Amino acid sequence: MENPGTPPGGNELGDFLRARRAALDPHRAGLPDDGRLRRVPGLRREELAQLAHVSIDYVVRLEQGRTRRVSRPVLDALADALQLAPDERAYLFTVADVTQAASARRPAGRHVDPKLRRLLDGMHDIPAMILNRRMDVLAWNRGAAALLADFAALPAGERNLIRLTFLDDAYRSLYADWPRAARECVAVLRMEAGRNPDDRALAALVGELTARDADFRAWWESHQVRGPRQLTKTYRHPVVGTVTLDVQQFSVDTQPDQQLVAYTAPPDSPSEEALRFLLQWSATPTTGPDDHTTDMHHSR
Repeated sequence: MENPGTPPGGNELGDFLRARRAALDPHRAGLPDDGRLRRVPGLRREELAQLAHVSIDYVVRLEQGRTRRVSRPVLDALADALQLAPDERAYLFTVADVTQAASARRPAGRHVDPKLRRLLDGMHDIPAMILNRRMDVLAWNRGAAALLADFAALPAGERNLIRLTFLDDAYRSLYADWPRAARECVAVLRMEAGRNPDDRALAALVGELTARDADFRAWWESHQVRGPRQLTKTYRHPVVGTVTLDVQQFSVDTQPDQQLVAYTAPPDSPSEEALRFLLQWSATPTTGPDDHTTDMHHSR
């Protein structure tokens, strides 16, 4: 297991290669049964070397972290041999040259442009929020608070979707399929950790979750990775019941490490009706003049 207190990119290339090698069925890779007892799951090192047309010693050096800079043709060969998905292939290329990848990234800032705040406030019919690459919730509108959590009531350091997914019982209970959603969160975080090995706040988040949650620890060590994509999520909301929403993610041109996330329902669906009711319910004052529509200005 990785040291939770260290940046999550110490030997990420080697760890990732080992994990993907262990996860690949030799028969799926086209290798015949040679009759030898397999002491570990997946491909042997010599089998990966054979499929990628490199030496066994080279695979050993890669997995032990003694070689980090790898040519593009060799990376392509390794990715093909391991049958990597597009996100996994992109991740392999990122962690194979950590210095270059890290220098191209800026620190994940927490400042949200006032124009984005006004945009969120104007999205009356759509729950929406601004996240950074660690999935810290930087700003949100009333709909997002009604759908997911009262972010204004949380300390700034706890406004993180992955942290809430694993450590907050109320947030966790929202998911109709928590294991699937949680694994997706870990895969996204693992992708960002590879891209940003010097992000100390990200490393601290990984360390906390690794220490406090066994599921996170196991899924983190599996080295599954995934980039942002359009999702559909089903929630069991305490006010409106089951609601299935499309999750749209939009990059912010002025802040490359930020994204606007919006939740919409299919037209003329029960979920659209439920979401409309939830938004109307959230707009009804219940505690007097101090009941905020948003508390985004405290999220910096």
